[in-house]
Amino acid sequence: MNGRAAMQYRYYLLGLLTLIASLNFLDRTVLSLLLEPIKQDLDLSDSQLGFLTGFAFASFYAIAGIPLARWSDRGNRNTIIFLTTGLWSALVSLSGFVTSFTQLLLVRVGVAVGEAGTMPAAQSIIADYFKRDERPRAMAIYWMCNPLSVILGFMGGGLLAQHFGWRITFMAIGIPGVLIAILAKLTLREPRLQSISSTKSHIPVVAQPTFMEVLHTLWQHPSFRHLLVAFCLGFFFIVGSAVWIPSFFRRIHGLEIDVLGAWLALAYGAGGLLGASLGGYCFTRFAAGREGLQFRTTALFYVICALIYAAVYFSSHYMALALIGIAEIFFSMCLGVSYSGIQSLSNDRMRSVTIALMFLMANLIGLGCGPMLVGVLSDALASRYGDDSLRYALLLMAPGFAWTGFHLWKTGSTIEADIARVDAQSTAALLAEAQSKGGH
Repeated sequence: MNGRAAMQYRYYLLGLLTLIASLNFLDRTVLSLLLEPIKQDLDLSDSQLGFLTGFAFASFYAIAGIPLARWSDRGNRNTIIFLTTGLWSALVSLSGFVTSFTQLLLVRVGVAVGEAGTMPAAQSIIADYFKRDERPRAMAIYWMCNPLSVILGFMGGGLLAQHFGWRITFMAIGIPGVLIAILAKLTLREPRLQSISSTKSHIPVVAQPTFMEVLHTLWQHPSFRHLLVAFCLGFFFIVGSAVWIPSFFRRIHGLEIDVLGAWLALAYGAGGLLGASLGGYCFTRFAAGREGLQFRTTALFYVICALIYAAVYFSSHYMALALIGIAEIFFSMCLGVSYSGIQSLSNDRMRSVTIALMFLMANLIGLGCGPMLVGVLSDALASRYGDDSLRYALLLMAPGFAWTGFHLWKTGSTIEADIARVDAQSTAALLAEAQSKGGH
């Protein structure tokens, strides 16, 4: 494959994996938009909704993530992406047929297991195709999946839900994922595999360390420890708040679901796309290979977002939506830096497990407890504040963004030295392996 064709294929792969990730997040975006009609139809409490969107989903996502990542680090990641994407897409469609909280809970558990295998494998394969100085931009493009899912989910999901109900909406959004999974299987190539021309067979070219070796290696890096804490806190406060934002606007500002969907698509979607684009360009153009500067900048962004979100809950709905859009620009500028940093702190023999480990902790602590805590706080405050209880429950989450920023700043203090050690260890391991093979 010549240089031009190789470049075209790299960005085709990146684009297709971004589309798959967008469909992955589309399910969660639509679910957050549909919490109110689901609550009314199935007669659920806020605490049940918080458990459904939080701990129930996150715990099974985390449990399935590690074994699937272990498979990803030694097997064909294209096959893993195909199987897991097909699984969660089919189960999302099945969500439209449930008639009770228990049935919906079981389906969401299955969706979590499927989604757990897709993103670690996808990010690992992207890191194989893009070098260290290219990864902030590649990861920024990949994490455009978040605002893209918001645009599709809030606008398309809002219109579908308004005209056809929440059940038909779930059925409709799952079908494209099955088709895209088949396309990925047919067109993507696993770079880890090399062809043996005489037998036309394929063999893996990398060995795999044990899970405990991965943990031991990563824990030696101070930047990884702070980045792990930042991920957990970020998921806790950001996801914990975001899941309830549609309900906040419906209860406090009385917006209809289709109108609300359009406005949230503009705030989250446009802000997210602009932020991801700016972040990918600026950090690659002005701070390539300077991860310390990248992380200290993102730390400041999180502190700013703490102030912005404190203002959101006491503003008019137009001002609140505008402030959310501004905060989303800052948050999205950080995504490429964060995930690029994870890739650079691990070698190609442990990347999927590293990502799965980050998601395991972040999902259990963040996604698992964040939405549930907001629901519990809202129920607890309801006797005193009525519908305003959700406003004050969300307000209590805002200072957590600044706490996240502190650990991102600490990450920036040591990450460049840690990456240098990872590179040196990888080079030494390759030389030792080459000498061993030469001796035989």
